[in-house]
Amino acid sequence: MDGLHFGLGNKCIEKVTQNAGNLSLLAKGGETEVMLENIKSQEFFCIEPLENSEIMEFFYILKGSILFQENEKNTILEGGDYFYVHNIKETAHFYVVDEVTLIYVCSKPIFQYLSDRMRKVTEMITLVENKDIYTFNHGKRVKDYCMKIGKRLGFSKERLEVLGFASLCHDVGKINVPDEILNKPGRLTDEEMDYIKKHPQDGADIVEKGFLHPTYKIIQQHHERLDGSGYPLGLKDKDILLEAKIIAVADTYDAMTTDRAYRKGMDTMVAVNELRRLKGIHYDKEVVDTFEQVLKEEGMIE
Repeated sequence: MDGLHFGLGNKCIEKVTQNAGNLSLLAKGGETEVMLENIKSQEFFCIEPLENSEIMEFFYILKGSILFQENEKNTILEGGDYFYVHNIKETAHFYVVDEVTLIYVCSKPIFQYLSDRMRKVTEMITLVENKDIYTFNHGKRVKDYCMKIGKRLGFSKERLEVLGFASLCHDVGKINVPDEILNKPGRLTDEEMDYIKKHPQDGADIVEKGFLHPTYKIIQQHHERLDGSGYPLGLKDKDILLEAKIIAVADTYDAMTTDRAYRKGMDTMVAVNELRRLKGIHYDKEVVDTFEQVLKEEGMIE
């Protein structure tokens, strides 16, 4: 049934293991995350004030016991008890008396900051950009363009979040492309081009597991083109996700306006005219038109 999800056999989206215990992401919907946390006995943990006062963190104890002490008053929380924080003003310190298992619900995404997989993907992105000095911060620029386009198209916060991750990570598959190919000053051979054409699928495979999974098809499709001339699948217009179409436009624009080993970056208006020329052929018309509005707002074009 659409919209109904089961987690059987201790299944989770992703798990982070640390010295004091572990945290498993069980569910994610909108901006809310539901996690299962296990903390070993005789460990301390704390909850700190957050910059965003709207965030609520809720903890329901399944088993074990926790001690909270304030002004010489002790509060013991055990299985069946719960506590939550909302707009907390000072750090709250807790001590785990007996190994505790609890349900942790947060109204804003937090797991990404703890995710081992996200850390590894981020490291790969840095390695890719260091491999090719001409694409330094390319992912961040593409993400910035994509988020502005997505907001203008009325994307929900959840959809924008996925688009943000996908656009930031879209070239992570280039980790498998040899440096000499990425930095070759001349035209690539067919064999060398085959390496390049593999990077969308390689990137999708890297994010396939864990909380980044929703970006899989977007990253896989970001080099597809409306007329079927793209890669790696040769998809056509309606078979390509809108998020992938957005990245295609932002990625192409940034590539055209950035200096390369074999050419200087194009003038902004020259790049925009090239997108216009291929509108409806390679690139989605609404996305190109929306991107133009973004550039006009920023004073990049008139």
